[in-house]
Amino acid sequence: MHRNILNEINMNKLPNADDDAAFQAADAAHHLHPFTDYKGLAAEGSRVIVRAEGSTIWDSKGTAILDGMAGLWCVNVGYGRPELADVAARQMRELPYYNTFFKTTTEPATALAARLAELTPDGLEHVFFANSGSEANDTIVRMVRRYWQLHGQPDRNVIISREYAYHGSTMVAASLGGMTAMHKQTGMPLPGFEHIRPPYYLRDGGNMTPDEFGIAAAQALEERIQTVGPERVAAFIAEPIQGAGGVIVPPDSYFPEIQRICRRHGILLIVDEVICGFGRTGNWFGAETFGIQADFMTLAKGLSSGYMPISAVMVGDRVARTLIDEGGEFYHGFTYSGHPVACAVALENLRIIEDERLVERVRDDIGPYFQTRLRELMDHPLVGEVRGIGLIAGIELVRDKDGPVFFQPEGHAGTICRDHCVRSNVILRAVRDGMVTAPPLVITHAEVDHLVETVRRCIDRTQADLGL
Repeated sequence: MHRNILNEINMNKLPNADDDAAFQAADAAHHLHPFTDYKGLAAEGSRVIVRAEGSTIWDSKGTAILDGMAGLWCVNVGYGRPELADVAARQMRELPYYNTFFKTTTEPATALAARLAELTPDGLEHVFFANSGSEANDTIVRMVRRYWQLHGQPDRNVIISREYAYHGSTMVAASLGGMTAMHKQTGMPLPGFEHIRPPYYLRDGGNMTPDEFGIAAAQALEERIQTVGPERVAAFIAEPIQGAGGVIVPPDSYFPEIQRICRRHGILLIVDEVICGFGRTGNWFGAETFGIQADFMTLAKGLSSGYMPISAVMVGDRVARTLIDEGGEFYHGFTYSGHPVACAVALENLRIIEDERLVERVRDDIGPYFQTRLRELMDHPLVGEVRGIGLIAGIELVRDKDGPVFFQPEGHAGTICRDHCVRSNVILRAVRDGMVTAPPLVITHAEVDHLVETVRRCIDRTQADLGL
């Protein structure tokens, strides 16, 4: 039966509306999607995406869809860039693959490492390549624990993270993260990982000012260090803005206090830039936006704008010198670490971002416009807060602004609103009862207007569905 389904699909052309039933049947029969309710998807059927340009994707029925999520927070330079396709083809013809084991390198891998050392904040001079943010964060855990082992403190292996943090979906990366739904399914977090409350002002700020709350939230790190024991805590990891956790933006006072605590105890500081990096916040990196000086930086997504799988770990001087001078062989790596095609595409992607001044565009033009337009939604009775910087934002829906009073059960209202947005051909994600958005850095003013106007209509429809 499955063979007959596949035979119905003409593989020599893009699918069209007539092919959808066959594609959906084959997809349901064979394709296990990430982060998906498989039973629900099989009943509904997948939407087949066939092409994309700028900030717009098209499905097999010819429907244009505004991608308010830049794929998965990653297509920074927008879709349909022929330069990136040309670079990939040229590199595939010249050297499609070679590894970076066995004391070898390739020109794209070395060139990209040097370029990232130039772009990232001072002190991050060394690069380890992987293929995803999950792999990069796994690598950091290995490096952190090896660092303290080499310093004669092997018991210093606990890494502290935050609730609602997202650092990937492998066993180690998901343990780093603070997503309880992931933890409950597979016996996580693994030993050696702790989580503290995030700087979530709308939920926890109470009568404090934002600055007072930022310091109080950071003090949760000090409290956990004392509970675990300072001699056992190896590192603290944080996203500048917690993206998949609901676009939680910390008060200005938060990261200075976090850094003070880390320095006091000699704890390594890891900044996860998988979402915030490469222009999203109006600087090259979120660490620059918030003044964070880190020992590690996790890079992925916008590094290649999603055109090729690639990630990188930026390693600070004190860790790198220990690993190089004292560590001997580091027993860790991936077949595709520093893949030449991925590195070549990433280099070209960085050139586009720089030459087209996309970081400056987010900082000075489209970012402020995006944030201003979104904050117009604050007059809606269901919108408790709009928060964000540059081209990343969260729109939190509440039952009552006075308090605020959150929806119960959590996530129901957000799912309704998200589904209305998708049916209206604007892609946003729902996190709990918040709508999150992070469009390509090339989104136009007119597209921002369309996104905001559509979201308003969808919140109206959500209100009606909830009977409020």
